[in-house]
Amino acid sequence: MPVGILGKKVGMTQIFNKEGIAIPVTVVEAGPCVVVQKKTVETDGYNAIQLGFGEKREALINKPTKGHLAKAGVRPVRFLRELRVEDPNAYEVGQEIKADIFNEGQKVDVVGTSKGRGFAGGIKRHNFHRGPMAHGSKYHRRPGSSAAKGPARTFKGRKLPGHYGVERVTVQNLEVVKVDPERNLLAIKGAVPGPRGGLLLVKNSVKAK
Repeated sequence: MPVGILGKKVGMTQIFNKEGIAIPVTVVEAGPCVVVQKKTVETDGYNAIQLGFGEKREALINKPTKGHLAKAGVRPVRFLRELRVEDPNAYEVGQEIKADIFNEGQKVDVVGTSKGRGFAGGIKRHNFHRGPMAHGSKYHRRPGSSAAKGPARTFKGRKLPGHYGVERVTVQNLEVVKVDPERNLLAIKGAVPGPRGGLLLVKNSVKAK
């Protein structure tokens, strides 16, 4: 059984269950994905499959990628991502993977790229506390001391203002509320990383309860 699928974030909505309770869900266009390559321990040192997702004009694909796709005999795709599997021989190059690999009530992990928020201060970026906002205070939203007097330098990794967002984020143990195999849609409970239209990887949960 495939362990994951690539998809696109459509947006958020709500679904009412049998008790009439509104459940916030994220709609994900999951697949169809195509298996482009199989990797094994003997040839590559690890077991994995490479999935292709999305459409792209052939004129926009560079020659190495075009040759790679032609060797597999698959259509031009926009995204190529690897997925670790236990037995790559259970898959065939050119095989299509669709949203029906998941069941309602199943727990999944969703991997995406968080929204970019530009240059942000320490309060927004690292949840720092601010100083007093009264007129007598000279310290409001600044980051404060960045190092001790002794080293006379700032150590690497110090939490300071800077670029915030555009990071790989994984949200674990989300529930699949609804599966629409005809339209390749998944309704996943809660929020997932990234903007509308962003690339997502939906895979079996590693900490399913």
